[in-house]
Amino acid sequence: MAGDYLVDRSIATLLGAIGMILLFVTWKSRSGKFESFAPIGWILTGFYFFNDISFYIEHEDAVLTIMSAATLPGAVGIALWERKVSEEKYQKALLWFRGAVAVAGLPYLLIAHVPMLNVLAIWFVAWQSAALLSFAGGANVTLGETYANPSNGPSVNWNDWEGNRWFLTEEMSEFSFHTELLVNGEPIYINFVLACTAIQSMIIFVGAISVLNVDWRRRVRALFVALSLIHILNLFRNAGLIWLQMGYPDWRWMNLTIFEFGHAYAARFVSLGAMFLLALVLFEMLPQMHRHVLALMRPLGVGQKRTRNQS
Repeated sequence: MAGDYLVDRSIATLLGAIGMILLFVTWKSRSGKFESFAPIGWILTGFYFFNDISFYIEHEDAVLTIMSAATLPGAVGIALWERKVSEEKYQKALLWFRGAVAVAGLPYLLIAHVPMLNVLAIWFVAWQSAALLSFAGGANVTLGETYANPSNGPSVNWNDWEGNRWFLTEEMSEFSFHTELLVNGEPIYINFVLACTAIQSMIIFVGAISVLNVDWRRRVRALFVALSLIHILNLFRNAGLIWLQMGYPDWRWMNLTIFEFGHAYAARFVSLGAMFLLALVLFEMLPQMHRHVLALMRPLGVGQKRTRNQS
């Protein structure tokens, strides 16, 4: 499995954790004496995500390949910007972005590397998705066995796995743990993994909202709106993909089953659209976050004021 990454995954994870801690410290510090560490934090964090690029190329995932490829150049660009920024609004935006990335990234790393938390998150969402589909009359969908997936061996039943359940110390496959689904007691070969919980989407909004310098009541309201909507939409997404696979098991397009096409392309496109609409709602609730986002997009030419000579 290590061959699928630029460097060993454990080393990249350690570097990423150090980078996010540096970002958190430089965000939290009000004295400014740790400012020089912020660019290092950005580069280490960017490399953590960039390290997955060869893995996604190997698995022919064009979307995540492009997104991973952009992280390191983007992080380097932000690090250089940090060194020369002088205007107050850009300083505030970069400070907010440091906190958002750190507060979002560190809890996710914790969940991803604590097997018990990983599995509990999978069970929580898988059970609700199965219950929604069963309630809608699709079939009697239940949870099957949960497995650990070492990188150098076959899957092992969670109850028989001898690894450390409180901190991941061994090399695992891309999806460290999964829970299988059963329809009327029979497997349908659809498994729930951590990515199916939408925790990545949730944690982005947790980071972006929780570090804003606004009244805590406004932050709580915004978090409630964001997290509840993402969770509900994700349950419908999961139930819909399962229903499609059950109803059209023989459908094929470019050697993709309907589940693979829906999961890799259609559902991802709809999810990105939903995230965009949710962001617009939050921008209305939290104008300060909107201003920070526009300030950070200034190097891309977004939000620049037009002169009289510009149409």
